[in-house]
Amino acid sequence: QGQLVESGGGLVQAGDSLRLSCTASIGTFSTYTMGWFRQAPGLEREFVAAITRSGTVKDYLDSVKDRFTISRDNAKNTVYLQMNSLKPEDTAVYYCAARGLAIINSDPNRYPYWGQGTQVTVSS
Repeated sequence: QGQLVESGGGLVQAGDSLRLSCTASIGTFSTYTMGWFRQAPGLEREFVAAITRSGTVKDYLDSVKDRFTISRDNAKNTVYLQMNSLKPEDTAVYYCAARGLAIINSDPNRYPYWGQGTQVTVSS
């Protein structure tokens, strides 16, 4: 069974940056499409970003497109989410997810592997 471990969350002020990391133990990491999702209290889990196996194709939630960057290092079995110009509305628990298919999907139900989440809190 696969394991994903997120790190890098924390409490920051609006306008600050954070980089989240997710290290995976799910077999051959390079065969998985990776995604980042977030969930704020009382809200549904929301797609944030995803990246294909080779890293050539990326997709983002519109509200983060100009501020967040997803990347991966297949040699380190790690996917990253660089978050710049953070806003209070970015406050949520951020989850890393993996799926064994090549195509990016924004539906969290299409990702069978999940990490435990890391809290990101942005104060105004």
